[in-house]
Amino acid sequence: MSKEIEEGLNLNLDFTKLKKIAGCSEDVIPAIAQDAQTGEVLIVGYANKLALETAIKEGMATFWSTSRNELWIKGKTSGDYLEIVDILVNCEQNSIVYKVIMKGKGSCHTKTKDGCARRGCYYRRIKIADGKAQGLEFLPGQE
Repeated sequence: MSKEIEEGLNLNLDFTKLKKIAGCSEDVIPAIAQDAQTGEVLIVGYANKLALETAIKEGMATFWSTSRNELWIKGKTSGDYLEIVDILVNCEQNSIVYKVIMKGKGSCHTKTKDGCARRGCYYRRIKIADGKAQGLEFLPGQE
């Protein structure tokens, strides 16, 4: 992933992501990590059967990395774990929500300009003017 995509303020959404996931060698479903206390969405990823079984066993949000094609226990390398409080399943049983408590400084792999882990992956918003997207801007305190 490029620094411009992850840190920049140009709007460049990847509308091909689901096509890429369809080419993944694993059967996956969307897996959302949500702060159990505030309701804030921290991460949207994907889980296969192994990721869900590992999450249940370890008590930590676990995903299947569709780009690296491997199991990803959030926080295993960074130390910023997401402890599972509950796992919700939607009505069609084709997505899950990990209700979590952060056990570190943040949950996103990107950092602020001060080098701190961002709380979640949703740290920018679309600037809108005259009914049109005008790029991105950082949420307050997320630069």
